[in-house]
Amino acid sequence: MQVMVEHSGGGSGKVADSLATAIHEHRLSPGMKLNEDEVGEIYGVSRTVVRAALQQLAHERLVELKRNRGAFVAQPSVREAREVFEARALLEPRTARSAAERAKATDIKVLQKHIDAEHAALHAGDTGRALHLSGMFHIEMARIADQTTIADFIAQLVSRSSLIIALYWQRRTALCESHAHDALIKALGRNDPDAAEELMKHHLVDLLTSLDLRDQPSVAKSLKDALK
Repeated sequence: MQVMVEHSGGGSGKVADSLATAIHEHRLSPGMKLNEDEVGEIYGVSRTVVRAALQQLAHERLVELKRNRGAFVAQPSVREAREVFEARALLEPRTARSAAERAKATDIKVLQKHIDAEHAALHAGDTGRALHLSGMFHIEMARIADQTTIADFIAQLVSRSSLIIALYWQRRTALCESHAHDALIKALGRNDPDAAEELMKHHLVDLLTSLDLRDQPSVAKSLKDALK
């Protein structure tokens, strides 16, 4: 992959966006080192651009910058994993209720597109992309709820959840087995806030129980292969 984006702040933004997508789609594993020279070679940019991109991702807590060691994909602890899902359990059921109260036909169509793309990714065997789309579904629901501040919090929590699932997910079939998003769409389509709130509670519990919250080793993988 060669992306010539050398001379602007937008250049580092494009690199940061591409790396973030690779992290969310689990092509870059938690704990993986992001060598500045190698990243620069892959994208066709300078170390200055790469460094700015990594700083942006560190601000978003997707990357950890370790003194004298370099940049690494963030590796959430077991404690953080529990805290993230506890926070989601506090915020998202109420957000689902608000979304159900406000949802319009156009909103349902957008959510359905997310589900269709998620199912297509699963069918193609691309579990990482399916999980990324699943997270985007939750963010889109927060947008429908028209709660900007809470939507920002949920977006951050979903981002952390992606790393947590990459590390701790023990039940790979859980995504295929779950029809929670389909049920949520139906509740929103009926403008049924009680059902939407209850469904979201159960969905988040199911996600948490699919995690093996013990310390896990990261999986080594070529940076160049991951970013192709």
